[in-house]
Amino acid sequence: MTDTVMKTAIVTGASSGVGAATALRLATQGINVVVNYCSSQAGADSVVAQVEELGARAVAVQGDVSQVSDCERLVQQALDSFGRLDILINNAGTTTFVPHDDLDGLTEAIWLQTLGVNLMGAFFMTRAATPHLAKSGQGAVVMTSSIAGQTASGSSIAYCASKAGLNSLTRTLAKALGKDGIRVNAVLPGLIDGDWAFHTWGGGKDEQYEELKRRFIEQTPLAHVVAPDDVAQAILSLISGSQYVTGQLLTVDGGFTL
Repeated sequence: MTDTVMKTAIVTGASSGVGAATALRLATQGINVVVNYCSSQAGADSVVAQVEELGARAVAVQGDVSQVSDCERLVQQALDSFGRLDILINNAGTTTFVPHDDLDGLTEAIWLQTLGVNLMGAFFMTRAATPHLAKSGQGAVVMTSSIAGQTASGSSIAYCASKAGLNSLTRTLAKALGKDGIRVNAVLPGLIDGDWAFHTWGGGKDEQYEELKRRFIEQTPLAHVVAPDDVAQAILSLISGSQYVTGQLLTVDGGFTL
């Protein structure tokens, strides 16, 4: 078997959606996974079971990435469980829907929560993981960002700002950590078909959500609404592809932003 059997990854926000799909994609490559979750233990446990069915090992670990101590504990759990850390997927994210012209509605609490998870959490996790990724010899970090960081269109101004900051963080960390043999890249999905989009943009109504997807498809060259596994495949390509790709922002939106 290949040396990927020995590798270990942390995937934050992995109890559902892109994080869960990424954990399963990694498992197909024989990579052990720390499945991080914040509140959905049942979801994380289900992902762990699926990873193990694919022949890899996994452990579910609760943690809020906006808290430094939780980030450090996640990294330590990877070491305690699997003895090494090779890959970090900073996927955990949060948002609160606030119309962009409702400046008063974008409260300090929403700002702090959004930036804490989406931007600061990615930095805290990477900082905690860096010494161990460096020991790997081929350490890789992939951020789950969003086209909202480039288009100024998204669930809130705070969300757009957090993802724009994450794009910048990706590039600056790539420059800072290259000397340690650590590559840092990001994927930028557009609309992702799933529960979050259904409830946030579709209002939890089938008809409204189908209309949203129809309009999105009409504006997208490849006529496809991206699914979690599409994003997971892109993440895997940044991990398993050329060892000389770093600091890149890979858009995964079917061409919507062209």
